[in-house]
Order: sequence, then C-alpha cells, then structure tokens
Amino acid sequence: MSRKMKNKVITNLLIERIASEGKCVGHHEGKVVFVSNVAPGDVVDVRITKGKSSFMEGEAIRFHEFSKDRIEPFCSHFGTCGGCKWQHINYDLQKTYKRQQVLDQFQRIAKVPIPEVAPILGSEKTQYYRNKLDFTFSNKKWLTLDQIRSEEEFDRNALGFHIPKMFDKIIDIEHCYLQGGISNEVRNSLREFALENKLSFYDIREQVGLLRNLIIRTTSTNQTMVIVQFGENDQESIKLVMEFLRRQFPSITSLLYVINTKGNETFHDLELVTFSGLPYIEEEMEGLKFRIGPKSFYQTNSEQAYELYKVARDFAQLKGDEVVYDLYTGTGTIANFVAKQAKQVIGVEYVEAAIEDAKLNSQINGIENTLFYAGDMKDILNEEFISTHAKPDVIITDPPRAGMDEKVVQMLLRLEAPTIVYVSCNPATQARDLALLGEKYQVEKVQPVDMFPQTYHVENVVRLTLKS
Repeated sequence: MSRKMKNKVITNLLIERIASEGKCVGHHEGKVVFVSNVAPGDVVDVRITKGKSSFMEGEAIRFHEFSKDRIEPFCSHFGTCGGCKWQHINYDLQKTYKRQQVLDQFQRIAKVPIPEVAPILGSEKTQYYRNKLDFTFSNKKWLTLDQIRSEEEFDRNALGFHIPKMFDKIIDIEHCYLQGGISNEVRNSLREFALENKLSFYDIREQVGLLRNLIIRTTSTNQTMVIVQFGENDQESIKLVMEFLRRQFPSITSLLYVINTKGNETFHDLELVTFSGLPYIEEEMEGLKFRIGPKSFYQTNSEQAYELYKVARDFAQLKGDEVVYDLYTGTGTIANFVAKQAKQVIGVEYVEAAIEDAKLNSQINGIENTLFYAGDMKDILNEEFISTHAKPDVIITDPPRAGMDEKVVQMLLRLEAPTIVYVSCNPATQARDLALLGEKYQVEKVQPVDMFPQTYHVENVVRLTLKS
C-alpha cells in the first residue's frame, strides 16, 4: 500500500452490508472498503490500514450514526476477544446474512443452476451452545491501552483466549457465554488456585512454564471432561493441580492431563493420563451413544449437530437397501446415525484414531452394517477400493474447511452415485467443488444451518442428483 493511502481517513462512510469473514462493506470513490466491528447502517469515519488497486481495509475510529439493527453486546470481552464477532448484530439479521453468504458464494464461485436456498435453520441456543472450549495459560496477558498508559503494575498471568493475530497475547477471561455447565467456574477456580500457589504460567516465546492449556468438554447427558496440558514434567505440581480439580469439582466425569514439551499445543501424538473418572464422555442422539475421547472430534454444538445430521439424512432419502459411502467420516457420527436406514455404510477418514472411535461407536450401539477405513481420501478412494466394495447408491461427504481434494471430486464423477449429500462448514470451498461436480450433477436442495451464533460461520447441506 502506498504511503499516501495508509492512515488516510475516510469520513461519513455508510456501511452497506456484511461480506465474507464477518467484515462489512462500504464504497468510497469506486473502491470497496472492508471494515470490521461495524454493522450495516452504521455511518463511520474509517482509518485505512490496507489498500489494493480495487479495495481497501480499515478500522472505524468514529461513529456518526448507529445502525437500527445494532444491539448491546452481552459479553464484557466483546471487541477484544475474537470468539464472537457479531454480538452487536441482532440474531435474525445474523441468520439473514449467513443465508446470503451461501447464496453469494454459489453465484460467484459455483456458477451452476441452484434452487431457492431454504431459510437457514437457526440455533435455539444463541449462548452457551458449545460443548468444547480451549483456554490458554500465558504469562503475557493482554493489556488495554488505558492499562498501559496508567503505568500501573499488573499481574501478567492470564487464562483465556488468544487475541486475534497475536499468538503470544492472551485475554484473561472472566465469563465466557459460549459454554455452559461448570466451564466458567472450572477456569476461574483453576486460575485462582494457580496464582495462590505461585505455579508458573506458560511463556510461548521461551516455551517454559508449568500450566499450558485447559480443555473443557461437556455433553447433553451432563458429563464433563477436563484436560490440563502441562508444559513441564513436574509431577509434584501436576498432582497438586489435578487433586485440586478432583476435590473441587466432583461432577467432572473424565479428568485427564498430558505433558507437552513440544513447540505447539497439539497432543494427538502424545499419551494422555486419566487422573480420575473415565477416559471418555458420551453424547446421545436418537438413542445412539457416541463415545468422545480426548482426541475425538465431535460437532461443537451438540443440539444443532442433531439438526444438521437430520437434514443430511433427509437429503439422502434412504429406503433401506442402499450402500452409502460416508467420506471424511471422522468418528463415524453421520455413518452410525444413518446406518439403520441403509443396507451398508462405508466410512473413510484420514485420522486413524478417529476410525477406531467410529468402529467403537458402531460396536457399543450394536450396529453391524458399517465398515470403516483409515487413509488419505484421495489415495484410498481408488479403483481397487471400488472394485472390492459395492458401488455407492448415496455418497455423504463432510470435508474440512479446505473442501475436497480435486482427485476425490474426479473419483466421485467416475463413481456416478445417483445421489450426493455434501455437508460443508465453508460455502466457498463447497461452491468450488460444486462447480466441478456440475459436469454430471445438478443441485436439487440447499439448506444452510447455523451452528455458531454470534459468528460469521455457517454450515450448508446440498443434495446433488445425477443428471439424466
């Protein structure tokens, strides 16, 4: 960006609509201007922080008019914490823009004929809807400008969330409205206990410190898993922390810890120790039990996951004699959910531990018509695999945000299953894949589902049928 543009102030910019990734859009002298933390209808002065030939990005520095769709954010951390971007926008408008986001991506990227996009399925809960949160310990607590300018001394230990775009700064969270149950009490009590006992909080730059990470998982069956990640193998201090949690919170049904001295917080390759309770928790859905271990993936909004899976099952239109391929099956949640309505379900997933969970979930539910395979989707879904198993009548695919590898899409085109149900957490990559699938498939139904109120994220389910 030219020096001339940087820090330029645009006055009285009308914010027109919400764009991708939660940013809002205005126009100035023929250029699009992207602005964060504003709402459609706001009139603001904007300081430019980034600019290209066709667009600019900036931050609002003064509000002249507030949008009629604005509401008062309910969280004291809003605007600093990056967990919720849209608390200042009423929920009906959030849903409207999420549906519009799907429509825009399909028109801009997919460029295939689509039916009318159905009204979005909203979440009954707009607070306390998550079943999993990760909190980070840090000795680099985020300080506000006012705190810094006061020149007071502040305790820099914190337990909370990363400040957006700052890997080493943590905002100290007092109350989070994303997860209910004992989540807030566990976090705050553990932080207080650690400070009282002068336990070291992790230094991400120096990679030293005892307390590193706290994960809390809950279920609709009132089970709670707590995982503490330690950055040092100090058994005396570890026992002190874990005994405190066990005594203070007897409702924790699965209490675990892991020692992680690596350069990152991932622990899928590390051994976890069950300190008390069971090494898993269980979720239920239509009488089915799904076992969730510390390394297991499960949709983070349990109640909306049920709505999402019902849409996928409805779009599959199973009659009982179909062979279903469930691609990117994870722990087999969708596969086991639809198994009773199918002849056979074959699930494929990259993560081997997830496949073991999927097999276990079939076993504990007495489901005998599922098969699960671990491997890279583009490698495992080949001609040999197809010749070994029956051809699919229905394919359900639920890939990660990056969408499907092009080789997988090409294999789906060769398979020519009569029906494909595509579940996506990223309408942009879904639209890209639909553009390729459009060679042989037509879009019959589109159903957005809101899994994450107060954020710009949206899930979307599409039913595709083979062209005649």
